[in-house]
Amino acid sequence: MPGLSRTLELGVHALELDVALTADRRLVLTHDLTVSAVTSADTRPVRAGDPAYPYVGKPINSLTLAQLRTLDVGVRLPRHPDDPFAITQVAIPETRMPTLGAVLGLVNAYEADAVRLHVELKSDPTRPELTADPELFTGLVIEELDRHGRLDNVAILSFDWRVITQAAAMAPGTRRFALIEPDTLHWNGELGDDVPAAARDAGATTLSPEHVMVDERLMAQAAAAGLDVAVWTVNDTELGARMLDLGVSGIVTDYPDRMRELWRDRGLPLPGPVEPLRPVSV
Repeated sequence: MPGLSRTLELGVHALELDVALTADRRLVLTHDLTVSAVTSADTRPVRAGDPAYPYVGKPINSLTLAQLRTLDVGVRLPRHPDDPFAITQVAIPETRMPTLGAVLGLVNAYEADAVRLHVELKSDPTRPELTADPELFTGLVIEELDRHGRLDNVAILSFDWRVITQAAAMAPGTRRFALIEPDTLHWNGELGDDVPAAARDAGATTLSPEHVMVDERLMAQAAAAGLDVAVWTVNDTELGARMLDLGVSGIVTDYPDRMRELWRDRGLPLPGPVEPLRPVSV
């Protein structure tokens, strides 16, 4: 939540976040389908003698929200000099794993109606024991977004295109990003030589590739399929410039402050920062 607040106050077009489903069917923010030993630390069991404790390393879908909320997710372990984020990340001890509903409440509290929410549904069809049913999962996410009045300015993302197909059926007015990377393309069957066309046929409105996949051929195929291209994860402005030159319509980054500099240098319209909810010192 502190990171999302910081991002809103910098000024971005969209917030990207990952969600998974708990054992008690709550939607929580997590990058991994198991509790990460890098970004999470156990503090205590939810109750004395809980046989599931410690929770780090356990599947998200095997733990309840109450169990997950005991974790400190304001850490990055282990800290070592060659960690690429060590210089720029600030630990915020006692930060708790938020629900999707809490994030939507935060965005609404900021009155950040112009900021689009990009919600990635974490799903791995090769590991069904860790993965929620795509129809159930997608339906719960869409219901939560609708409850907070966000369906008109949201994008549903997934590497598992079953989620994209479900979202197209349940909420056809949403943007739908088919995520792709070399290591997980096979998740979605035999796609042939024209991946953008296959993504369109699965229900995608945007192709979202890892930056190593973006070249003139992919961009031409995406244009022929009628898909925009939003590339990830670009943290270097020189690489960002090359991606813009190739014609991408969006850049996903861990460092929006750096990309704002690139946007400014290119004369592109910059999103305005959102007014802080708290006093800040200059």
